[in-house]
Amino acid sequence: MEAISDKILVCGAGGFIGGHLVADLLKQGYQDIRGVDLKPFKEWHQHVPEIENLRLDLQDRTACERATRDVRIVFNLAADMGGMGFIENNRALCMLSVLINTHLLLAAQKHNVERFFYSSSACVYAADKQTSADVIALKETDAYPAMPEDGYGWEKLFSERMCRHFREDFGIVTRVARYHNVYGPHGTFDGGREKAPAAICRKVIQAKLSGKREIEIWGDGNQTRSFMYIDDCIDGSQRILASEILEPINLGSSELVTINQLVDIVEKIGEIKLKRNYNLKAPKGVNGRNSDNTLIKKHLRWEPATKLRDGIEKTYRWIYDQVSSGAN
Repeated sequence: MEAISDKILVCGAGGFIGGHLVADLLKQGYQDIRGVDLKPFKEWHQHVPEIENLRLDLQDRTACERATRDVRIVFNLAADMGGMGFIENNRALCMLSVLINTHLLLAAQKHNVERFFYSSSACVYAADKQTSADVIALKETDAYPAMPEDGYGWEKLFSERMCRHFREDFGIVTRVARYHNVYGPHGTFDGGREKAPAAICRKVIQAKLSGKREIEIWGDGNQTRSFMYIDDCIDGSQRILASEILEPINLGSSELVTINQLVDIVEKIGEIKLKRNYNLKAPKGVNGRNSDNTLIKKHLRWEPATKLRDGIEKTYRWIYDQVSSGAN
């Protein structure tokens, strides 16, 4: 396609999803891209030198004004977050991400940004809707009455409302997607911020390489989740931004599995069977969570389609290369 010159800002470009988004935009022919992240460039998950890369603290309003100057489209993927272990033990840090979205929206208003995408989370959903592993898939309306994940979920829910009111009061076209457990290659797989698919892949790989045929599982393994492959996340995010969907909408797979079933899948890929040690004191999140995709299928005639087995195999192969080579 013909390259497009309108500047696109990717906030959180050094992160897992942001790096994939930048790569996909370049593949489509977009060239005028600005990537912003707090981390040093060497720590970016995918550092693409072909674009304008800035290291800025987007909790600071001045930094947000610099980042959004001459920008037409903003993807706000920036947040201080990680897997359940990080979220449950760093609630204040997660809440402080509200400064990022607030200052970005103010800067977007100042610089007449046309479209603003905000990456929210399934953690906004009311806890009393997720008490059973036999979960009923979460509809968008299940976010209210509000009882989100403490810290991280409250920040996401508040920022969703900010996007709504900046659209209503100031005319910025805001779109919000509620991500459900995104995974894939080039993601965090150790250090405490990794999510379940990457953590389980790493643990199975380490058991395979070390010869220690055991794996620790957080909780009893009966928790249910759906996991969305990164390619579907990137595609869906752009579809939602370009759509006329005004309210926050689910972006996630509807393929529900237990954590034990996820371990089964990874064991089969790794061609190994492990003794399972269940850590009942570890953070495990809600008992059940799945994405109801009725609205996204209605509005976009589309939903995430990558089968979990296929996505996990690609993720496993990438993490295996990292672990076996000593990367972190």
